[in-house]
Amino acid sequence: MIGYVECECFIYDAASLKDKRAVLQRISSRIKQKFNVSIAEIDYQDTWQRTKFGIVAITSNRVFTEKELNNALSLIDSFPEIERTVTSFEWF
Repeated sequence: MIGYVECECFIYDAASLKDKRAVLQRISSRIKQKFNVSIAEIDYQDTWQRTKFGIVAITSNRVFTEKELNNALSLIDSFPEIERTVTSFEWF
């Protein structure tokens, strides 16, 4: 089962693209270390207070896929400098 999540986020404390990249790098590396998912910034690369992540997980069972994706989203929510707004799931 392939699960795909798109989530838009706001980064309130970013005053430049450099600040934004530092936050995104910290989040992406932590998610890649802890969970069996792939994550990338897929939109708003030139906007310094907004981003959109694409997260993909592939497992043999939908329950495990959904659990991995929800754990990754929970980790994003645990960072105080970023707020997740619009989130959508797709299944293949």
